[in-house]
Order: sequence, then structure tokens, then C-alpha cells
Amino acid sequence: MIIADVNTQPGRKFPARRWGRNIAGGPSPIQAKNFQSGYIVLEPNGGQVPWHNQVQEEVYFIVEGEAEICLGEERQILKAGQAAYIPTGVYHQLSNNLKDKPTTFIYIYGPAGDVAHWHQELDGTLPKAGVEAPALPAGSYPQCTDKPQA
Repeated sequence: MIIADVNTQPGRKFPARRWGRNIAGGPSPIQAKNFQSGYIVLEPNGGQVPWHNQVQEEVYFIVEGEAEICLGEERQILKAGQAAYIPTGVYHQLSNNLKDKPTTFIYIYGPAGDVAHWHQELDGTLPKAGVEAPALPAGSYPQCTDKPQA
């Protein structure tokens, strides 16, 4: 039996104020071919997965807290116990809208493998909303495009 423990494995911190650990794929002992999954913590007051798109289809499941999801031209709040489906190629962003508590969620996408936006964020090269990428829906949290600190 192969078991992944997000409490003991190494994780990654991202400039947009989130950290994550793989459940399946990446450095996790679980290596699935058809999907990848991870556990993410968004820091309070705007920690996010910035505006991006990808070739994989994906699901975000909110475990604790709540977050604003922008998906294409739509924007709404997801709460604990809710999941959102993200079709292939559609720009999306998830931002913690709680001022004093983190939001945790699980992502699942397929097929497995790295996604470009992780590298773009870590390199400071994410396409900017409304410039190199479609604009975010009106009233949404601004996209974090901060360059990583040296």
C-alpha cells in the first residue's frame, strides 16, 4: 500500500501567498498517470492561485474556509464542502476572501504532470490579466504577479 502524508512531505511556497503539498504526483509517493492532486493553504486576506489557464481539466474542493473563484467571466464565493469544475483552457483564479483565517483546498487535475503556471509564478513571468491574458471579472481580487523575493 502506498500512502502520502501531507503532514510530513516537503512542500512549496509561492509568491501569491500560498503553500502546497502533493497528494498524488510531484514528490508524493503516490504517482498516478491520469491525474495529479494536492493540498493547498491560501494565506488570509487574498492569498491565491493567480489568474492562469492550463491544458488539464481541474477541480478545486474547499476543505476549510472560503474563497473567491473567478472562472472565465464568472465570479463567485466557494465555501467549505463545495467544489468547482474548471474546464480545459479556461482562465481561473482562487483567492482567500477571509481576513483572519487561511483557506485550505484540494486540487485534482488530469492528466498528471507539472502545470506551466507554477513555473511562471515562481519565475515572475505569469501573463498579466487584461494585458497578456483576458481581464479578470469586475470586482475580483487583483491577480498577484509579484516577482519572487531573492
